[in-house]
Amino acid sequence: MIDLHMHTFFSDGVLGPAELIRRAENAGYSVMAITDHADASNLEPVLERQLAFQAETAAYLRVRLLIGLELTHVPPAQVGRLTERARALGAQLVVLHGETVSEPVAPGTNRAGIEAGVDILAHPGLISEEDAALAAERGVRLEITSRPSHALTNGHVCALARSCGAKTVLNSDSHAPGDLLTPRRREQVALGAGYGPDEWKHLDESAAALVRGITTPRSFA
Repeated sequence: MIDLHMHTFFSDGVLGPAELIRRAENAGYSVMAITDHADASNLEPVLERQLAFQAETAAYLRVRLLIGLELTHVPPAQVGRLTERARALGAQLVVLHGETVSEPVAPGTNRAGIEAGVDILAHPGLISEEDAALAAERGVRLEITSRPSHALTNGHVCALARSCGAKTVLNSDSHAPGDLLTPRRREQVALGAGYGPDEWKHLDESAAALVRGITTPRSFA
C-alpha cells in the first residue's frame, strides 16, 4: 500500500514519526509520506527535523519513507513561493490542503496549487471542471481521501477526474493510529467514490508513478 498524506506530532497528529512508521509497517504499507501541516511560520523547522530523522532512520525501515509537507490554509498568493521554498529545502513531496467543504479554505487555493505545480491537491472539495482540466494538464494528482470530514466530495472529484483525464491518488490523511488503512478499507473508499471494481487499482498505479519520480536517500537506491 502507498499512502502519501500522513501527519505526526510535528503538526496535529498524535504519533511521533517512529511510531507512525512502525504502525504503517505492521499494517502492510510499502511506501508512506509524512506531510505535516506547514505555512510560512514553520516550514523550515518541520522539514529540517523530518529530513534529519529520515537520514538517520531510513536504513532501518521496511517501508520506503518520503518526507514532504502539507501547505495548509496558506493565502493563495503565497502558495507558489512556499512550494518553491519547500522544494529548495529538500521536500520530496508537496501537498496542498485543498478547498475541502468541511473547512473555510480560501477560494482560489485549488487553482493556486495547480499553477504552482504541487504534487498532490488534497481533498479538493467541489473542484471546478476548469481546475480539474488544468490539473490533468499539469500532472497534479487530485486526492481521494478516507478522512470522513473531507470525503464528502470524493464522488465529485472522481467524476471530474475521469471526465478531464486528471490523475488521482488515494490517501488516508492519517492523524491517529485508527486512521491507517487496510487493503479492504482502501477498496471500500475507492468503490464508494465511484471507481469500478477494476478501475480503482489505477489509484495505486498513479501513486507508484509519482513515487518513482522522487529522489530519496541512498539507502533506497
